[in-house]
Amino acid sequence: MDLLWYARYRRTGGGDGFVDWELSTALKDWEQADAPAQMGRRIVKGLFKLDLPDEAAGWTNDVVHWATGLQWGALYGLVAGSTTANPLYGAVMGTVAFSASYVVLPLARLYKPVWEYDAKTLAKDFSAHLLFGVVTGGVFRALTRSPA
Repeated sequence: MDLLWYARYRRTGGGDGFVDWELSTALKDWEQADAPAQMGRRIVKGLFKLDLPDEAAGWTNDVVHWATGLQWGALYGLVAGSTTANPLYGAVMGTVAFSASYVVLPLARLYKPVWEYDAKTLAKDFSAHLLFGVVTGGVFRALTRSPA
């Protein structure tokens, strides 16, 4: 998923290398921070009553982004591992992850309601989540396949 987003970033003129982009090194304050960082900031403030400094925006973005991906992957493994895994499950998981984003994040006031986004934006986001699901399903299947 991140490789797809990075390729799109580069095609639109982004200049950071992959590692700097992936690690959000250019993110220096909360004003520029995307939804994962903002959600992480709220969680830390709610649980620990701590205000994270501006310098934490980049790594907070990364931690929440990766934790979300790991959570969806673990949920996929739990479901697919306890049933007869169907190759379509990955596509379903990607669709569910995409849909959940457009329910949870508007409720948190970090996204607009889904109907306020244009079709091109939604298609780009959906295709990235679908790719994530299909790759997750493929990796799961490869790792759990019985030896012949």
